[in-house]
Formats: sequence, structure tokens, C-alpha cells
Amino acid sequence: MELTERQLLILKVIIDEFIQTAQPIGSRAISKIDGITYSPATIRNDMADLEELEYIEKTHSSSGRIPSQKGYRFYVDHMLLPFHLSKKDQQIISSVFDQGLIEFEQVVQKSVEVLSDLTNYTSIILGPEVFETTLKQLQIVQLSKTTAVTILITDSGYVEHRSFTIPVHIKAADLEKLVNILNARFRDVPIVQLRNKIETELSQVLNKHIEDANVTLEYLNAALFNQQSDLVYMSGITNMLLQPEFNDVEKIHSLYSMIEQEDLLVKLLRTSGTGTQISIGNENEIEELQDLSLITTTYSLLGEQVGTIALLGPKRMNYSRVVSLMNLFSYYMSDTFNDQ
Repeated sequence: MELTERQLLILKVIIDEFIQTAQPIGSRAISKIDGITYSPATIRNDMADLEELEYIEKTHSSSGRIPSQKGYRFYVDHMLLPFHLSKKDQQIISSVFDQGLIEFEQVVQKSVEVLSDLTNYTSIILGPEVFETTLKQLQIVQLSKTTAVTILITDSGYVEHRSFTIPVHIKAADLEKLVNILNARFRDVPIVQLRNKIETELSQVLNKHIEDANVTLEYLNAALFNQQSDLVYMSGITNMLLQPEFNDVEKIHSLYSMIEQEDLLVKLLRTSGTGTQISIGNENEIEELQDLSLITTTYSLLGEQVGTIALLGPKRMNYSRVVSLMNLFSYYMSDTFNDQ
């Protein structure tokens, strides 16, 4: 059944009001809203039709109505209007990228914090897999006789720090030689190929220049490849506590437990698709997210490597504004790192 113009207006009012107040709304309250010229009786009849069509539903504690899962989906698919961000919002976002932060990690960490602050929801940014990038520079910094940290810098501007233990019989001078050899031979080599190239091409060279070359090579592999993982940056997890939908302690606990499962989160975001995607309520396959909405959008690094920006919040989130904020972050991130 196709909705009438009046029913469309009433549905939009119910959803817009619920997004703002988190409170059910009745026909009398709707009739008093600016721009509404219909009587409470007329509105009540249309609300009954919308409820029968499952676009709205009645709560147990009130005679008012709230949007249903189907209502939110219709709203997102057919009623969203372009949202013009305020100059203040635009300036806050652009300032993140005007601070002279050159490391990918710094920019993303700041971005995820700002996005969470602007929305009061939980923001997540998934970096591109480091294996998709190429090596720009490697540094090994010795912290003590037995510990060192590798600093892996890729062409995307991503910087990763990893600590590892050094056997006492590996000399600091040998570590320095190793770094020089790696940077000379493997600059611009894709990270995905780096381990194989080190094992097949470096062994003979190391034997000429470094004592205990095999041991040194073993620890190099441990330092570089022991913790390859996707980069997940998150902010505003406690913002869920501010939402009236989350006064159930058990619900909060299950959500936090899910968020802590980084592999599950990565899999979800990696398969969310390109462009902007909105999953509402039980459209989310993960049970803990079925009272929430998940909005994702992608950004690109060097035109090829794709990362994901995600926002997790209640189903009544302000979709128009949120999508505009995320699209602006996507634009700045793509533009910043594609120019490097």
C-alpha cells in the first residue's frame, strides 16, 4: 500500500520528534506542531493505518507512538534530505587536518575522537590493512641491551611501533647494519611481499656483514611479523551510557563485550561495503547490535587502499547530520593521504 502525502508527513514528524526527544508522541501533540494543519482525529486515523502497516508501533507505557524498524528503514531510504553542516562543525573537522599531523595514526586518532564528540555516539575508524601498503622506511631503536622497538613507516603515512626482545649476543652495530641493508634493498617493496623477500634475498647478504646472521634474521621476522593486524581506532564507547535506550545494564555489558572482540568488529566493518551504508536494528547480523544503527562509509589512501569510518548509535540517531559528518571526514582523509 502506497502512503498518502498526509501519512508521509505524519510518519516523518513522528520519526523526527522521536530522534530529538526519545519520547513517544500522540496525535494531539502532533497537531500542535508548526506546519501541521490536521485535527487530532484525522492524525489518529492515519496513525492507526501507519501502525497497521508496521511503520510505527505503540509502547507499553504510553498511548503515543514510536518509529518501528520498518519505519526507520523507509525514513532512511526515502525521506533523508541533504544536511548542511554548520560552519562550526565544518571548521572543527577541517582543523583536524590543518594541524600539520603527518602520521596516519595521529590523524585517525584525532578524527575518531572529534567524530565521537560531534555526535555523542561511538565512532570507529578502521585503517587499511598494513599489508596493502609498501615500505617507505624502517627504523630499529634499541631501548636497552635486551629490548628494541621497530618503527615501520609505509607509503600511506602509517607508522607502526613494535617492541621485541634482543638476544644478548646480537650487537647494536649489527642492528644498525641490518636497518641500513633493509632500507637500501626493500624500500617501496609491498609489505605483503616483505617477509618472503627478507627470507629469500637477505640471508646471503647478512652472512657477509653480520655475525650470527640466522639468529638475527629470526628475530627480525619476530619483530616485523608477530602482530600483523587491522588498525582499529575507537572513541566514545561510554557515550552509549548517555542514551536513554541503554538503561539496561545487561544490554550495555553485552555491547561492551562485543566491542572488545576486535576480530569480530574488523570482520563486520571489512564486509560493510563501499560508499555509505546504513544498517538499522536487526539488519545487523551481530545480536548485540540489533538495538542499534551502524553507519559506515569508506575512504581511500593513495587511490587504492580502503579504510572504513563507522558510527554506532541508537536507531533514532540524526541520520542526515551523521551521514554528512562522516562524508566530510571521508573527503578530508582521502584528500590528505592521496596527496602524500
